[in-house]
Amino acid sequence: MKSEWFTDWFDSPYYHILYQSHDDREAKLFIDNLLRILPLPDGARVLDLACGKGRHARYLAEKGFDVTGLDVSGSNIAFARHFEHERLSFYQHDMRHPFRINYFDAILNIFTSFGYFSTDQDHVNSLRNVNKGLKPGGLFVLDFFNAAWVRDHLIRMETKSLDGIDFHLKKYIRGKHVFKQVLFETGGRRFQFRERVRLFLPDDFKQMFSAAGLQLLDTYGDHNLEPFDPLTSKRLILLAEKPC
Repeated sequence: MKSEWFTDWFDSPYYHILYQSHDDREAKLFIDNLLRILPLPDGARVLDLACGKGRHARYLAEKGFDVTGLDVSGSNIAFARHFEHERLSFYQHDMRHPFRINYFDAILNIFTSFGYFSTDQDHVNSLRNVNKGLKPGGLFVLDFFNAAWVRDHLIRMETKSLDGIDFHLKKYIRGKHVFKQVLFETGGRRFQFRERVRLFLPDDFKQMFSAAGLQLLDTYGDHNLEPFDPLTSKRLILLAEKPC
């Protein structure tokens, strides 16, 4: 059975080379901003859903929260587990399946870690699992791109040179998805990966949140949590709640 695109790409060390600009400093700034709007008590249980190598989860644990990180990539989780302690744990897990029930005070899904699946039903099911995992009154943050801005500002071809590797990137839109082809050579081998992300609009999220039983509270347009503008904001950051 053919694996899904994100399984191979996220397990590749080259993924982290290409996206190395998204570092611990960036993660800490965003978390600090989020904590200003999330009324979390000391020791609150927080889930970093699709945690990657755990940069956000590690900082949340430093802040005194009881943090769990989940990611579909085995190599990401193997790396993150080197940092585990009594307030921080990591597990390999697919968000399309439930994890814990009525357990978390907050769940975070950060850095466009959504929209990867082949069907919209998989995305709704993932949000239903978020609902199941939250305590009544628990909060959910989903950090996505602004699909309208992506459509209007798509850079179709570019090359990024990082750690001695020239990554040739080609982006295009087909139907309701944006694609990125990643081509490069290293160690005498040629590599090719492809990303595919659903172009969800704000109204799409409203419908999916409603179907999942989540109440949308607010939207923001960047990691500084400025108000969302559908034409100029690069990000779409949604804050939702599991009703009591």
